[in-house]
Amino acid sequence: MRIEIICTGDEVLSGATVNTNFSFISRRLFDAGLPVHAETTVGDDRDSLLEAFRVAGERADAVIVNGGLGPTVDDLSQEVAAQAGGVGLELNEAWLERMTNHFRLRSRAMPPNNRKQAVLPVGAEVLDNPVGTACGFALTIGRARFFFTPGVPREMRRMIDEQVIPRVLARSGQPGAVLLKRFHSFGLGESRVDALLAGVESLAPEGTVKLGFRAHYPQLETKLALRGPDRATLQARLAPVEAEVRRRLGNFILAEDEETLESILLEHLRAERHTLSIVENYTCGRIAARIAALEDSASVLRRSIVAPDEQGLRDALGLAASGPSNPDSLACNLAQAAARNAGTDLALIVLVEPDTGADRTDFGGQIAIAIATPAGVIERASRLVGGREWLRLGAAEMGLDCLRRHLLGLPVDERIDFEKLASVASP
Repeated sequence: MRIEIICTGDEVLSGATVNTNFSFISRRLFDAGLPVHAETTVGDDRDSLLEAFRVAGERADAVIVNGGLGPTVDDLSQEVAAQAGGVGLELNEAWLERMTNHFRLRSRAMPPNNRKQAVLPVGAEVLDNPVGTACGFALTIGRARFFFTPGVPREMRRMIDEQVIPRVLARSGQPGAVLLKRFHSFGLGESRVDALLAGVESLAPEGTVKLGFRAHYPQLETKLALRGPDRATLQARLAPVEAEVRRRLGNFILAEDEETLESILLEHLRAERHTLSIVENYTCGRIAARIAALEDSASVLRRSIVAPDEQGLRDALGLAASGPSNPDSLACNLAQAAARNAGTDLALIVLVEPDTGADRTDFGGQIAIAIATPAGVIERASRLVGGREWLRLGAAEMGLDCLRRHLLGLPVDERIDFEKLASVASP
């Protein structure tokens, strides 16, 4: 089966917007056993879109179009699709009512131009969008079935998983149910996880589970994909493999499926009625930002301090200046001061002391982590190498992971693949 993706929009074509939608769609299709054969990016131009639709319609079996379903004049997917399919346009009254209710529930009047989103090619099949106003639709153009999806990532992702992939699978003649289990881990490299999970697929009957990985430092995503007659059958086949992956990767698993490390942290912090303060340097505030972005994080995260150097942190916490200090002991002192000043029962401190010298091939830095708790301070020291951004990402992830481990009663100082011994001095 030949599958193609067409992404639309001047902002995508010009590079002003990074096209992460394509990577998501392609990855989801691949996980479902539906590899993509070609991708085309087209601007908001009628003639270019019409040509792209007609060409893809003659050589593909299924085409997923992303973008162009909005209410503005440069959103052209419905009109051009109708032209390419040789049909007219008609108002879908049911979707118009859905949109009207969407705005009414938010105490807003629907702008007149939103009505355009309910105008679809005659005979088009509606693809539901439960989280937005852009109506997706399917239409046959040439020999291919086209699936039109919104450009807003949150809306597109739901539609791809719930509406598009099941239809493409049915069209391909393959079993209609797909199950994808994902484990997110930190601290183990891809080759090591591959070795740790050797033979795990054989626990499922007839090789029905496919093991795969996606490395995106500092995390690694381990995927178990399977396809079959129905979801209940797939879950039964997956269960022993899933349990074995958890056993073998153990403490290094941060989260599963749509969970994130920060969402897991917030869940445990809220459940145990903890309050938290965070102090960080060099990481550009990304540790606190990851938690603060979550809904209701304000009930837990009471204070965040970001400063470029030791003196800035001391000043922020009202600590007296001192001579050269050991980063580990400084982290411990800052943790106690942060918890005391903010009135929180927990404080997470992540200090990074980067190497000096811009031409170093092994650039890295010492990391000192401290967690102030009612029972005392928990400390963790490490060293990472690999460049400034690598160091920032790794330090932030390690700090959050140490807090996760503390909350779950796991060892905080368990060695990871990416670190060198903290005692190794910079040459």
